[in-house]
Amino acid sequence: MLILIDDADVTKIKELYAKYPYDGVTTNPTILSKTGNPDPMDQLKKIQSVIPKDAMLHAQVLSTETEDMVREARHMVSVLGENTYIKVPVTANGLKAIDILAKEGISVTATAVYGVMPAFMAAKAGAKFLAPYVNRLDNLGYDGVQIAKDIHTMIKASGYETEVLGASFKNSQQVLEMGKFGIGVVTVNPDTLKSLALNQVAEKAVQDFIQDFEECCGAGKTMLDF
Repeated sequence: MLILIDDADVTKIKELYAKYPYDGVTTNPTILSKTGNPDPMDQLKKIQSVIPKDAMLHAQVLSTETEDMVREARHMVSVLGENTYIKVPVTANGLKAIDILAKEGISVTATAVYGVMPAFMAAKAGAKFLAPYVNRLDNLGYDGVQIAKDIHTMIKASGYETEVLGASFKNSQQVLEMGKFGIGVVTVNPDTLKSLALNQVAEKAVQDFIQDFEECCGAGKTMLDF
């Protein structure tokens, strides 16, 4: 399962990449606005500068008309490079834009996915990734994890190479459920990522081992001293 960082804060991204092997970064207009940088393209370039060259970067168009979405996507790829995944909302105009961009060889992530059939249509249009908003679906009274699973099942049964990119998680258990089901990609905020990677019980066990060892062998001692 690929794990992406759902944030645009360069400091947080550097901190996470310094400790763990992630696969890229996802952004959206809200996340970019929280950085305070009035030049979102500059912020995306900064993100690119701190992640591996083969890492994915996902960024979203703001236009709402099909032709404008396509022009905006082309511009973003021309500035940010071919390894940029353009996020296009699954609206009527968005689906047409996905079809056009996919035929041009531009990698598209269908975003704002709120149902199985909209996701399926985005896959038919050529999207490489489908991003259902798990927690937002929960807040609307649906089972977000189950909808993501249903999308995955339907896409695979139909033979598409499109992957589900689970997004908008409220806890690490939701991420775990996605992984157990075989969903290929998730994007997770830094706080939840840390809870996935760190286990306080393990940290406590390490401290107990050290304490026992030092009582026998001396404070600050390690195996290097023997």
